Amino acid sequence: MNLQLLIAQVLLLGLGLMGVAASRPDLIGDHGSKALLALGLTFAVARLRPKAFLRLGPAAWVFSLLLLVLVFFVGVGTETSPGTKRWLDLGPLRFQPSELAKLGLVLMLASFFSRRGVQHKLISATVMIVVTTALVVIEPDLGTSVLMFGLGIILMYGAGVRISNIAGFMLALGLLSIPLIGRYLETHPYILERWQGHTTRGEDMSVGLDQIGMAHRDLSFGGLLGQGPDGLRFQYFAAHTDMVIASVGFTAGLLGVVMILFSYWLIVQTALETSQLAARIRPMTAEIHGASILATGAMFMVVGQAFVNLMVAAGIFPVTGVPLPLVSYGFSSMLTMSLALGVIHSAQREVRRNLPEEQPSPDVIGLPAD
Repeated sequence: MNLQLLIAQVLLLGLGLMGVAASRPDLIGDHGSKALLALGLTFAVARLRPKAFLRLGPAAWVFSLLLLVLVFFVGVGTETSPGTKRWLDLGPLRFQPSELAKLGLVLMLASFFSRRGVQHKLISATVMIVVTTALVVIEPDLGTSVLMFGLGIILMYGAGVRISNIAGFMLALGLLSIPLIGRYLETHPYILERWQGHTTRGEDMSVGLDQIGMAHRDLSFGGLLGQGPDGLRFQYFAAHTDMVIASVGFTAGLLGVVMILFSYWLIVQTALETSQLAARIRPMTAEIHGASILATGAMFMVVGQAFVNLMVAAGIFPVTGVPLPLVSYGFSSMLTMSLALGVIHSAQREVRRNLPEEQPSPDVIGLPAD
């Protein structure tokens, strides 16, 4: 396994445990046990070869779509979003199918592009992205659907699709969606309310802005090294979920926030290194190409979501309800992100196994250099 990727995961899980302990000490046992399980899943998945994920891709994607459809019939919302249906509650098991759908889309597109290439059949890939995103939009979960669409675009680019083709796809989709946007906003008025509250920043702040304001307050209280886990208990909703960065910042200070950013940078660096090494392998086999796409897609799953969450906490984006990967309380996100890291481990190991052996320079073997 890749050491720096493992260090990043352990750091994120540890800081998440600290943040949850500060805001909801009653959940520390539950969160800790799930963190250990998530780490174990990463180890298990990392032992597989990329060809196993590429074969599993179509079945995993179809299964995730079925779960998204099932949400419309038996799904449940939350106390803060009673009109939505985003969760499946199956007794002791409660999870968010849209989180699994991200991984399903990564596996499906990696499988598709590794088998078919990127010069033809792009309409099929476009349909996969649009169908998956549309099912999440209908829930409604606008934040996750934007991430899902962005994930599809990154996977296209990572697979080698031309920028011009991607731009044409986005333009055509944008034009087709114009008649639907107005109707969607009328059906879900809370989206405009959040955006208006975010842009006006008046005295009558929305709930989302109120959360952001308190997150900024607690981050400033943390200072450089933090107040420790026995400091002020947070009194607003989502301190241990969407705004967990405030809990970490209050407890561990600026140092804790920097460690979180450093951990995500390690994930990006590992995935990009995998893609760069894969490009050196000749001939490029379908499995190596698929491994490169898997690493890129799994990385964006984690880091793209982290970027959106941190932008919300900073007050740059309106509140979306997107958790901070591997840090926020909640098993659905932690599970899928841990599986994604396992995929990156597997991809890099396979790429390194197939790297051409370095040839010694002439002067090393005693011959004159040219």
